[in-house]
Amino acid sequence: MEPELDARRGERGRSRGRRESGRGAPQGGADPESLLRRMFSAAVASVSADVCVPPALPDPAGGRTVVVGAGKASAAMARTVEREWSARGHPPPQGLVVTRYGHAVDCRHIEVIEAAHPVPDAAGREAAERILGLANGLGREDLLLCLVSGGGSALLAAPAPGVALDDKQAVNRALLASGANITEMNTVRKHLSRIKGGRLAVASHPARCHAVLVSDVPGDEPATIASGPTVADPTTVADAREVTERYGVPLPASVEAWWATAGSESPKPGDPRLVRSTVEVAASAQQALEAAAGVAREAGYEALILGDALEGEAREAALVHAGIARQARRWGQPARPPCVLLSGGETTVTVRGGGRGGRNAEFLLALAAALDDLPGVFALAADTDGIDGTESNAGAVYRPGLVAKARARGLDPRAALDANDGYGFFAALGGLVETGPTLTNVNDFRAIVIPAGNP
Repeated sequence: MEPELDARRGERGRSRGRRESGRGAPQGGADPESLLRRMFSAAVASVSADVCVPPALPDPAGGRTVVVGAGKASAAMARTVEREWSARGHPPPQGLVVTRYGHAVDCRHIEVIEAAHPVPDAAGREAAERILGLANGLGREDLLLCLVSGGGSALLAAPAPGVALDDKQAVNRALLASGANITEMNTVRKHLSRIKGGRLAVASHPARCHAVLVSDVPGDEPATIASGPTVADPTTVADAREVTERYGVPLPASVEAWWATAGSESPKPGDPRLVRSTVEVAASAQQALEAAAGVAREAGYEALILGDALEGEAREAALVHAGIARQARRWGQPARPPCVLLSGGETTVTVRGGGRGGRNAEFLLALAAALDDLPGVFALAADTDGIDGTESNAGAVYRPGLVAKARARGLDPRAALDANDGYGFFAALGGLVETGPTLTNVNDFRAIVIPAGNP
């Protein structure tokens, strides 16, 4: 029997931003940089826990309700569950969620643990073990409510039998530097774990298991979000091995030994232990982009969403975006200025240099180098969780004249790109976007603003 998979993709609120372009608004009169920041703020607000979680919550079961979760948004999601449960007159929920250091919020009944991201640590391992313990203790009348968001793969660190945490960390670091995309990385992670790839739902059987997801992956596939702890896994150990071979990721002996056992395969579609596992994608990149598009249209700009699931090398994606911006600036195609080009998804960075910066800073640095101060083009690229990679910034902003300003200070954007030093480049020029943790995460947000006129 196929698992009951209710993957309604956050349709609520998707009508936002679909008003006719510019109706009742000045035609592109907004300050471009101010507009960029307002769009980013609106995008983040539209996928906050308080907005997206309540409609995705199930009714309580006849027995106990236990809340568990993992991800950068999980603590905020837990706080929302507490408030919503109280408003509906239900008994206070109990449980535990694990989030990234600095992303915790106060909850009254649900315990919040902080752990490391993107490389797991002992705190994440302890949290994962305790979450498995909570799931194992449930009966048929109970409900396991799972609050899952981006970052959960690293934060739920329950290494497979015989695999040391150090070995799992080594594989994770190599994947992060390899240029592998999130689906490929999570294919490997699911086969190094006792909790990912549907194993958390299996642990809760025969209880009902319902997962509320904030998607940070292109395509919003539940089996990929945080490595799908409650969802059947269609990938195999052979798939995981192929990823490591393709990207030259060395495998510790403990991983080789684990993958040689039958137990290393994850639960597959049709597994009867997953028949009572349901899932709902409550927030996604598309919702955030549509909210930003609504802000642009209210300011009199045509808004064009290029895609919510763009992948590939950040610097290559930047070249494509730069080409579209040039076409719009010169020919009014595919949108006529004043216009905004929007995109989401998750790019990757193959690390070759010793600089600092995440994929959004890398994207914007490559865009700056490609545009080379093209008049009348402004851009912002940021991570909706407020943290770009391992740095303190969400991303960066580009404005005409930035490259000339950089060269006047002895900075070469192409040399910075070769060094993977997007953070250092924009920090020196006052171009960082710094928000702190936003307590949500639907991944990359990119916006290019092209005002009216021919500068």
